[in-house]
Amino acid sequence: MTATAPHLKFLNKEKSHFFSALRSRIDQHFQQEGFSKTGEQPILFKSLFMLALYLVPYLLILSNEVSETGMLVLSAVMGLGIAGVGMSVMHDANHGSFSSRSWINQCFSGSLYLLGGNVYNWKIQHNTLHHTYTNIDQLDSDITGKPFLRLSNQQRLHRMHRYQHVYAFLLYGLMTFSFLVKDIRQVWDFNQKARQRLTKAFPLSQILILIASKVLYLFFICALPLLVTDLTVWQWLIGYLVMNFVAGLVLSTIFQLAHVVEEVVAPTLNDDGNIENAWAIHQLESTVNFSSFRWLSWFIGGLNFQIEHHLFPSISHIHYPAIAPIVQATAEEYGLQYHQKASLVEAIGSHISQLKKLGRP
Repeated sequence: MTATAPHLKFLNKEKSHFFSALRSRIDQHFQQEGFSKTGEQPILFKSLFMLALYLVPYLLILSNEVSETGMLVLSAVMGLGIAGVGMSVMHDANHGSFSSRSWINQCFSGSLYLLGGNVYNWKIQHNTLHHTYTNIDQLDSDITGKPFLRLSNQQRLHRMHRYQHVYAFLLYGLMTFSFLVKDIRQVWDFNQKARQRLTKAFPLSQILILIASKVLYLFFICALPLLVTDLTVWQWLIGYLVMNFVAGLVLSTIFQLAHVVEEVVAPTLNDDGNIENAWAIHQLESTVNFSSFRWLSWFIGGLNFQIEHHLFPSISHIHYPAIAPIVQATAEEYGLQYHQKASLVEAIGSHISQLKKLGRP
C-alpha cells in the first residue's frame, strides 16, 4: 500500500481523548489571560521589521550608491530578510493566525510573492499536506521528492546517501532557488492528489496568478536591478546566489530540525491505507522542539516550538512559549512523549546523526 492512497484516516480510539483535553486547557488559558489567539499588534510590528530587513537592502542596491562589496553584504542581509519574512510574516498569515481580520491575513500572506513563492501552492504544500500527513512518505513534501537526500527510512537507499550528512547543508541552501520552477511543477502533482481527495485542485484563476506573480518577481529581483544599477549580469548573479543561499540554509535547517532528528517517527500505512494512530498523537511522535535563545526564537517565528505549532497552527507563534508547558504537562499526563532538544546545537547534532542513519542500510 502506497502513501498516495485516497481517504487516508488516522485511527486510534484509545488515545483520542488527549487532544480534546488539551484543546480545552488551551482555550481556558486564553480565556483566563484575556488574549486573542492571533498575533495582532505585536506581530504587526515584527512583520514590518522583517519586511524592512528584506526591502531596505534592496532599495540601497537600487540606489547604485553602494560599493560592489557593500552590495554583496546587502544581498546576504536580504537572504536573512527572506528567512525572516518566511518564518515570521507569511507563515502566520497563511495559517490565519496573524490577525483576527481575514483581510489582514490575506494582505501579509501575499508577502510570499515578494520572495518568489506562491500563496495557493504553499497552502496546499504546507497547510494541507505537511500539517496533516507529517513525515509520511510521498505525502509530506518536506521529506519527499529530494533526489539527493533520504529523509525517511521508507525511501530508496542509494550509495550517495552514505555521505548525505556531509553535503545536506549545501543542498539546503538551494531551497528558495526552486520557488521559480517548483510551484509550476507542483500544479500537476497537486492536481493528481486532488483526484485522490487529498488536496484541492488548482483552478485556472490560480494558475494565471502563479504565472503572473513569477513574471513580476523576475522583473523585481532581476530586471530592475540590472536596469537601474551598474551591475553586470555576473555581479547580479553572484548577489542572487548569495541571497538565496543564506535564505535557503536558514529556512531548510530550521524546518528539518523539527522532523528529521533521532526521536521522530516516520509512520507507514496499514493494509487499508490508514495510519493506526490518532492525528494529535502522530504530531507528537513526528515533531520535536528545541530550546534556543529568546532572540533566535523571535527571529525564526517561534518555530523551535514545532509541537505547539503542529497541534495549534491557528494560534500565533507569539503565544507558543506560554502554551508549551500546558502541552508538555498534558502529554506527560496521558503517558505520551514530548520530544525536546536542550539547544540548537543539540538539535543540529541530532539531525546530522539521523542523516547518517538514514544514509546507511
